[in-house]
Amino acid sequence: MKVVIFAGGVGTRLWPLSRKNSPKQFGKIIGDKSTLQQAVDRLQPEFKPEDIYVATGKRYSDIVVSQLPKIPKNNFIFEPEMRDVGPAIGLVTAILNKKYPNEPMAIIWSDHMVRDIPVFQKALRTAEKSIAEGKSDFVFIGQKPRFANQNVGWIQCGDEIAEEKGLKILEFKKLKYRPKLSQAEDFFENEHYVWNLGYFVTTPSFLIEKFEKYTPQMYEDLNKIIGSGDFDKSLSEIYPRLEKISFDDAILEKFSQSKISVISVDIGWSDIGAWEALKEALSENADENVTKGKVMVEDSRDSLVFNYTNQLTVGIDLEEMLVINTEDVVLVCPKSSVPKIKKLVESLAGTPHEHLT
Repeated sequence: MKVVIFAGGVGTRLWPLSRKNSPKQFGKIIGDKSTLQQAVDRLQPEFKPEDIYVATGKRYSDIVVSQLPKIPKNNFIFEPEMRDVGPAIGLVTAILNKKYPNEPMAIIWSDHMVRDIPVFQKALRTAEKSIAEGKSDFVFIGQKPRFANQNVGWIQCGDEIAEEKGLKILEFKKLKYRPKLSQAEDFFENEHYVWNLGYFVTTPSFLIEKFEKYTPQMYEDLNKIIGSGDFDKSLSEIYPRLEKISFDDAILEKFSQSKISVISVDIGWSDIGAWEALKEALSENADENVTKGKVMVEDSRDSLVFNYTNQLTVGIDLEEMLVINTEDVVLVCPKSSVPKIKKLVESLAGTPHEHLT
């Protein structure tokens, strides 16, 4: 099976640590390796380096190659311009369809944390087996929910189809992306719902057929890129013209239920693409404070204070707060205000502070 790691997002919800020129997936947010390096590490030794692909923006090519010296250079896929996840997955699918049309392919992401690596690897192999044996055409890997999360998609599951090495394979019913809090609370109370991690296993031939059916213009343009005698030239000319559309809108929400399945597992997954999500991932309980660097906190609860400078950062009487101190920006806000960070960063365009984005 081929495994593709996507590492292209800018990550404005982790600003000011994550910026255009230094996105979150290349930084040491947790531990002494980048989250991209950790994503590769948790695939090994189950998957060989030659079976691991990495997709990201061309502007990050040097840093990606330097961080992953064991990955063959031909396994890096560099998008000339960001066009959202729909075209990004479409490009990878078209490339692998030309080489390995019927070999299972897994899609995962570089900015997540996974605590139970053996179960994660087993879920990938279980999904691969279901695809290879023709029992499924497309398998979601879903995390059993820990709370009523509004910042992820949710998958409604149906009856059990099979059980493989202790992992249940369930019917797929439907998707709901980032529900309202009341919906998320209902989903959390319902055992038939799991978090959609964006992890799935399918074959390039199956998925490219869905692009042909649901996004015919994109499919035609992808074929021009792949079929060209000069791939790099065609990629640079055609890819920036592709429609900006999410993978959910382009493909997933149009799926029928036939031979689409879900593996529900607890792999200790967390999306660390936003400060409040990172706080939840790193703390044992809601009241616990999470700190990094030279930090002192007194009489505080449920707060995250990260200091990336040599100065001492002190917090007193903090309640559900975020304090991020970098060499050129200090961010202070309630955890609930994280959605406003992206708008603030966008508002810096055309101002004297644009270089901070």
